[in-house]
Amino acid sequence: MNKYAMETAVGIFVAIGLIMIGYMTVKLGNVGLLESDSYKLEARFTNISGLRVGSPVDIFGIEIGRVDQVKIDQESGKALVIMSIKKGVNIYRDAIASIKTEGLIGDKYVSIDPGGAEELLAAGGTITETQGAIDVGDLIGKYAFGDVKGDNKQDQKGK
Repeated sequence: MNKYAMETAVGIFVAIGLIMIGYMTVKLGNVGLLESDSYKLEARFTNISGLRVGSPVDIFGIEIGRVDQVKIDQESGKALVIMSIKKGVNIYRDAIASIKTEGLIGDKYVSIDPGGAEELLAAGGTITETQGAIDVGDLIGKYAFGDVKGDNKQDQKGK
C-alpha cells in the first residue's frame, strides 16, 4: 500500500507541475486563449527595424495591444504592421502611429497618438499617418563622421 501512496503523490506532483508550466507559458508568452476582446488595425511604415510580432502597442505609455503580424506590402513598398487592439480603446481616423524604443537600446514598440477627429477607425482600419523607427546607430555614425550639421557659430566663422 505504501508503494501506491508514493506513486499517487508523485503523480499529483507531476500534474501540478505541468499545470503550472502551462499557466506560465500562457502568461509569459502573452498568448490569449480566447481573444475575442480585441480588434485589428493596420499601419504601413517605411522602417520597422527591430519591431517583432508580439511587441507591445501603447497609448500614453499604457499597453493597449500587441503586434500580430509584420510583412511587406508589395503595392505600397512599405512594411505592413497588423496590430490587435483591446476593445473599448478609441482610435480616431487622424491617429499617428510611431515606432519607438524602450530606453536607449531597448526593444521596439508601436506608440499611437489616438487623434481627436470625430470619426473612429473601424476594425480592420488603417492608420495612415506613421513615423518609422529611428536607427540610433545611423545617427551616431553620422555624428561621429561629421554628416550631422550643427548650428555652431564657430563652424560658420571658420568657413
